[in-house]
Order: sequence, then structure tokens, then C-alpha cells
Amino acid sequence: MKIGLEVHVALPTKSKLFCACSTDATEPNSSICPICMGFPGSKPMLNRAALDYASNVSRTLGCMPAQMVSFVRKVYFYPDLPKSYQITQLQEPVGVDGSVEISSKKVKIRRIQLEEDPAKIIRESGYTLMDFNRSGIPLLEIVTEPDIASEEELREFLGELRSILYYVGINIEKELKVDLNISLSKARVEVKNVTGIRNLVDAANYEIKRQTELTSKGKEVVQETRSYNEAEVRTESSREKESDEEYGFIFEPDLTSYKLPSSNAKVVLASKVAREYSRKYGAKEKTILELIQFDRESYALMDHAKDKAEMQKIIAVIELLKKYESTGIGNEKFEELLEIAKSGAQINAELIKKVKSGQRVETSSVNLQSIDKEITTMIKNHKELLKEYEKNPKAFNFIVGEVAAKLKANPRDVAIRLRAVLEKGFKD
Repeated sequence: MKIGLEVHVALPTKSKLFCACSTDATEPNSSICPICMGFPGSKPMLNRAALDYASNVSRTLGCMPAQMVSFVRKVYFYPDLPKSYQITQLQEPVGVDGSVEISSKKVKIRRIQLEEDPAKIIRESGYTLMDFNRSGIPLLEIVTEPDIASEEELREFLGELRSILYYVGINIEKELKVDLNISLSKARVEVKNVTGIRNLVDAANYEIKRQTELTSKGKEVVQETRSYNEAEVRTESSREKESDEEYGFIFEPDLTSYKLPSSNAKVVLASKVAREYSRKYGAKEKTILELIQFDRESYALMDHAKDKAEMQKIIAVIELLKKYESTGIGNEKFEELLEIAKSGAQINAELIKKVKSGQRVETSSVNLQSIDKEITTMIKNHKELLKEYEKNPKAFNFIVGEVAAKLKANPRDVAIRLRAVLEKGFKD
């Protein structure tokens, strides 16, 4: 398998790319205007928030930033394109020559460009419906080189890319739409709008097998656009693939050139963080990545506490927060939970709720390791006294009292630890 991807990401702006229509409409054809409907005389206006998002993604992927960006008209006829052209980018895209690092290699990013989404086509039995709410939604197209060579690489690449988008602030709850570009000969075949890892792998495998069989029989592979039939696990011809010349790209006269906005935002690469924390603090890289890859709060808590407690303890408390679906705890309350965890107390949903609400939690402030250490010292000094501790409660209580007084610990905690130590010692 050797494929390139075109990943289409809807940007989370409040309005569309070239008009003021809302991107959050639910009723079909309720968020439209002359601009996104392509009426004659309507003039597009660039949404600067979309350009900001595009710039942040480009920089995070290590792309060479453009000094200026411009737009072109990509001319072709299709029912979802009322203007008969799509406003996109060509010579001056948002960024070029970036990469996404996965465990085995760097997948090169050829270009990142900003463009408008066409309308939504709804095909029913015997007729077709059109919803123009989607027309003009800002899309970021991320084009890779054909560097992906296995299912594992495909899965890891998309996971890494989704995490990057998440930390830039882009909603990734919906599946990313991906076009597969596969060419085993001179002709390039594009499989449009595939969603889901399994479908991407199946579509790629089918298309590679189909093209291989054609070339082995001396038949020509037609340059075309195909769609993926999930039910039958096969690709199907959709239309002939247009060449760049056939698109008739022309400069968009209603939009000027724009300076790419600068960004001082902190870039978080979850995989890099996991690798660094694993190396520095000794925890498993995979465990750290699973916690923070799509969770900003977990990353913030871990980053704040990384030098205040053992990483394993930090991970354990974050896992408990996730288990009990508790969010918004904040650094101060998280440190309090860490201290409670150090004391050996059991952390559950009720205790987390108490800490978050500021209630006092009754638990020993003394680390159990300190108690165990002091108990061991006391036992060494009173071996004869404790030989028959079960028959001599005064000796047992004496040790408990001495340790509790010295460490200012809860006598009940000391008694539990002393009995555990003694039982283990006598069994040995």
C-alpha cells in the first residue's frame, strides 16, 4: 500500500468562509444568502477567523508559511456548486512542505489550503435533494505526499493529525472526510469522501488490487474520480477525473491577497509530550499518550504537577478522574487529590466531589510510607514485646500510640498498617 491523502477539515467558525451566514443551522436551507448561493452580483468577504485557524494548523505541521495568500476559482459544473466554480487556493496556499511525525517515519505534507465546502447532496430513490446550509462552510484541505504504506501507518497518521487539530482548537468529533489518491501507473485515481479508518484501508486495498489486475492484463487505468461503496466494500466509478487544465483556474477577482496572520500560541504535540515525559519521569509513553491525546484538561493537570509528584501517581489520579467523569477540577484541587492519594486513602467519586466543592476530607496527612518506616523501627526496638502481639493488646496499642504521636498521624491508620506489617512478618 502506498497512498496519498487529501484530508478535509471543517473549521469551527461561527460564520461561513465568504459570508455572514451561520455555520450552525439545523433546518435544511435555512442558513443561506446570495453569496453562498452564488447569485449574480454577490461579492465574497473573507472570514479572518478561518484564516487564523488555517495559519495555526500550518505552523503546527511545520509548513513553510506563505508571505501572502490568495484565492482562485476552480471551475467545474456539479449540482452542489451553484456558482459552477469553487473558491479555493492554488499558487499561494496557506502553507507547503510540512510533515507529521509518526513512529516509523515522517509523512510529508505537500500543501495546506483554505476553500469553501459545496452544498450537501441527498440522494433518494428516484429524486435528489440539495441542502445549501453547507455551501460556503470553511474547509481546510491537508494534502500529503504518497508516503503511507500500511494500515498501521494510516491509523497512526490520522490519530496524530486529529490530535494536532484538537489542540489547535478544531472540533474533531465528526469523522474527517478523506480523499485517497492512488496511482500505480500514469493515471491518478481519486476515491472521494471516505470516512473511518476501516473504510479507508478497505477502499485503498480494493483500488490497489483493481488497478494491479488491469495493468497485469495490459489494460489502461482510467484517470477518474471514484466513490466508495461501504456495503459492498468496493470503489465505483463516479466521473472522469479532471486535469488542472480542465478546471480552468482563474484568479478570484473579488478577493484580494492577504497577509498570513502570525501566531504566538503554544503548540502542543501530544505524542512529543508523551515521549518526553516517559523519558524524563519513567512512565509508559503509550499510557501518557492515551490520557492526553484528546484531552486538554488531562494534559494541563499533568504538565502542572509533573515536578510535584511521581508521574505514576499523577497518572493514577487522572485515570480516576476520567473513570468518574469528573472535569474542571483545577490545579489546586488536583494537588489536594494527589496528597490524598499519597496518604493511601481510596479515591472514589464521592471523595472527588468533596474535594471539588471545597469540603474537608478526613484522611491522614501522613504518607503511609512514613508510617511503615516508623513501624519497622519500633518493631526492631521491641521484638520481644511484640512476639505474641495478638495476646498482648497493650504492646500493640503502645506501638500505635508511639508512632501516631511521633508522626501526628491518625491512630486508626497506624493500627491498620501495624497489623498488616506484623501479619506479613509472622507469615514470613
